[in-house]
Parts: sequence; C-alpha cells; structure tokens
Amino acid sequence: MTNNGAGGHFALSQEQREQFDRDGFIGPVQIYEPEEMEERWRTVRRQLVDRSHAIYSTDARSSATNIANYDRHLDLDLLSEHVMNPRIVDRVASILGPDVLCWRTEFFPKYAGDEGTDWHQAATFANASKRPQIAWPAEDGEPAFGGTITVWTAFTDSTLENGCLQLMPGTHHHMNYDESKPMDYRPETLNSTVKEGVKRGFFGYDYRQLQKDPDWKPDESQAFPLVMKRGEAVIFWSTLMHASLPHTGSVRDYRMGFAARYVPTKVRVYPDTGGVAEYGGEIDLSKYGAVLVSGVDDYGFNRIATENQRGYSFRTR
Repeated sequence: MTNNGAGGHFALSQEQREQFDRDGFIGPVQIYEPEEMEERWRTVRRQLVDRSHAIYSTDARSSATNIANYDRHLDLDLLSEHVMNPRIVDRVASILGPDVLCWRTEFFPKYAGDEGTDWHQAATFANASKRPQIAWPAEDGEPAFGGTITVWTAFTDSTLENGCLQLMPGTHHHMNYDESKPMDYRPETLNSTVKEGVKRGFFGYDYRQLQKDPDWKPDESQAFPLVMKRGEAVIFWSTLMHASLPHTGSVRDYRMGFAARYVPTKVRVYPDTGGVAEYGGEIDLSKYGAVLVSGVDDYGFNRIATENQRGYSFRTR
C-alpha cells in the first residue's frame, strides 16, 4: 500500500515510497541525535517505575514478557511526544495515508544471555492472544490482508552482539504463518532452544507452530542484521519476516528497543474484546485508547485517547 497524497516535512519521497513498497521497510532513519536519545531514555527509565498513572495493572506481569508495560505512551509524556514525533508520523502518513492511529507501543529489551527472537510475521496480532487485535476492512471484493506499520526505535545502540533486528526484504506480501493456529505457551523453554544453530524463541512460544507448511523453513540467506545507533529507527510492515539475534555481549551492553505501531483510522483495534491475554499475563482495556497522530477519524470505530493519563494533549497537526 502506498499513498502519494500525504505530505509533511519528513514524508517519504516518491523514490523512498517505491523502495518501501518493494522491500517492506526503510531505515535506519534518525529520529533523535544520539546525545538527545541518551538523555530521553535516562529520564524515561527513571519514570517507568512510577506506575501511578499506567493504564494496565502491575498484576499483568508475566514470566516471559511484561505486557503490563504495553502502551506507556498513555501515561509518560516523553513517550507521548515520541509517538507524535513528526519525524515518525510524517513518514508513516506518507505510507498509510493522512488519517493515522497509534494503537500500541511496547518495549523490547534484550539483556546478556537472552535468546534471539524467532522469525515471524504478524497480520492480525492474534498469534499469542488467539484473538485478532487489529482488523482491516475487505476492499474491492478482496479479503483483508492486514498488518501494521511498526516504527522500532533504538533507545540504546543495537548491535550484532546485543541482539539487533534481522529483516528479510520483500517478504511482506505473503504470509508464511497462520495466526489462527494454536501456539503453546511454555515459559520453561525460554533461553533453551536452538534453531538452525541460533538460540531463538518467542517469549515462551515457538513461532514455528504457526507455519502454514510445517516443513517450510525461513531462507536465512535473504536476511541481514540491522545495526542501529541510539536515536535511529526502522519503519517496517509487521508482515515483513523479521527476527533478532541473541545477546552475546556484556552485562552492561543491554539493548532497548521501543516499538510504536500505526494503522489507518479505518482499521478496527481490539475488535469485540475488553482485554488481552498473552505471554502468561492479561490486561484490561477499560482505560485504553488509540491515539490519532495525523489527520481525522471519520470512522469512529475505535476509542480515542485525546490526552494521556497525566494530561498531555495528543494534538494532531
């Protein structure tokens, strides 16, 4: 999907849009200077421990991943600013069109000894929760395909040693996985499974269980590691085959990524559900709202948060 009508100072050029359509990603692109990113992350890291305004209860914590820390942009001002940053929003709107929602944010830490992440694709995000979290409309008689634009920002340097992302260019048009299939949650397998010579897992799951063809294997010869400096981001379709390397570096050299996910306003977010259960935890969506980061919402499908829990106003330009 490419839209040529959305403008903005940081909008993708025609050449960049064609590259994005072909490869399924663009980046790294600089969102912050390294020094600014370091200072922002230092502040956010201190603020994360204060959950007095967080929209999800601390009892949502699980052994594999902390889903209680989804959507901290809804209570921490610096993260609210981040999802509205024109260096991100202009680029995303030039792909999705002018009317855009940020529907999810999440942290992706990787510490010394942590496994890499399985190769995966996500169209509905029903992979772990077993219920679609986003639903695109069918258009022109064609079934909905789906996916989200993920903007994965390196809050710290992301290196080969500390577990940077891996991408397979051009793999975003075809799903190799069926997200409606069951996937067993086994947290005891964390950091203990080797696949094709690489220690990989999926936060207590084995993503291979979702393969449409159980005998198929990702062609790792198509993949490359995406090394990024702190303050840089990669913008990609969630349907792009992506993974990450294990952390083989030092204890001090941890990796922190922050993913913000965007869809057009015509997409239904968390359709027909009041909560999400995945990764051994559960969150209640009663305080949740998507953020209109660009344009207008003429559909009214989704609950919209006009300000964060501390009063920061989500004002579109």
